[in-house]
Amino acid sequence: MSTATFPAGTYNFDRPSGGLTRRGRLARTLLVLSLSVVLGAGFAMKAGAGDAVASGNGALSAAKINGSSDVAGSADKSYIVVTVASGETLWSLASAMADGGDVQALVAEIASANSLDSADLTAGQKLRIPVK
Repeated sequence: MSTATFPAGTYNFDRPSGGLTRRGRLARTLLVLSLSVVLGAGFAMKAGAGDAVASGNGALSAAKINGSSDVAGSADKSYIVVTVASGETLWSLASAMADGGDVQALVAEIASANSLDSADLTAGQKLRIPVK
């Protein structure tokens, strides 16, 4: 049986992970994990995660908020995006956008389109408002 000879310093058989120390392996692992998170978030944003129009349960929660049982389907509507200012309510946004129409129905549509479980809004929150 023959033996292999390697030049000195070429291979480090004491470290099975390619010559990395414990700190190096940790740094490599953290780098791979952080790149995975960034790529995953990028793909999620590109795919439009969170932009889908709610149907079914979203319509039920909108009806529960407003006490109405008639919620129109919103699969074929277009939307504008509004950023909620401090002190604004769902009703004030709907009354500003209703153009003399039924404010309560618009509140229900906004709640349905944004999958809101309650009428509580926070400043800076982005809402999709259906355009008629």
